[in-house]
Amino acid sequence: MTWQAPALQDQEFKLFQKLLYDTTGIALNDGKKPLVSGRLMSRLRHFELRTFDDYFRLVKRDAVECQMMTDLLTTNETRFFREPAHFVFMREKLLAMKGSRGVIRAWSAACSSGEEPYTMAMTCAETLGIDGGFDILGSDISQRVLDRAERGVYSMERAEGLAPDLLKKYCLRGVRSNEGTFCISRELRRHVKFRQINLLSPPNDLGHFDFIFLRNVMIYFDAVTRKQIVDRMMHVLKPGGFFVIGTAESLISVTDQLETAAPHVYRRRS
Repeated sequence: MTWQAPALQDQEFKLFQKLLYDTTGIALNDGKKPLVSGRLMSRLRHFELRTFDDYFRLVKRDAVECQMMTDLLTTNETRFFREPAHFVFMREKLLAMKGSRGVIRAWSAACSSGEEPYTMAMTCAETLGIDGGFDILGSDISQRVLDRAERGVYSMERAEGLAPDLLKKYCLRGVRSNEGTFCISRELRRHVKFRQINLLSPPNDLGHFDFIFLRNVMIYFDAVTRKQIVDRMMHVLKPGGFFVIGTAESLISVTDQLETAAPHVYRRRS
């Protein structure tokens, strides 16, 4: 019998809504029903399942498939030097810290395919030197995008936002079969590590950071979850360290441990 694509029923959508919220903190509104249907349909086709309820039961008993579902339903939009004023600010603060803070540590807490942590690394290298003391952690809940980030290979179209001198200095253009791509240089990549982290339950061995970027992800959390996540991050942000959010986001009523340092940039109170 030929497989036929099923319709996502309201009660089935609510099951996926709750599961994604419980596992990641991401709150899908009711308008996301077509998105859920469209992104998960390929998995139903792969397993030749007749209903979304069948797929939900599979996800509940199979951790690998649950991760696949999470990868498909989480948005991973990013680019190099996105919201560039944040990196201008970072460079100014790095200049002030230079030589007085030891190794500078920064965390890109929703790094997607790696453009943000590599941008942070370029900013540090331009300010402190490529052999300067800085470490960047990039994390995401999706292992699929982290695998891409670790490779550090991008199509030339992704170079938009990268100044030509930075592209030449920190990237290698692909040749022959890799033409049309570029990769981040080994010298820069050695400063950047990637790790799968669920922001609802971050590990206890992260250490402390001078900068935390949590940009363009809190819009997917409800108020309770935003507060929980930010509170946990305050434990690993150094006093006087900087917390950066997206330009469409706000920390109003989220925490009293931060004070405004610049638009959408906050400093942890000493």
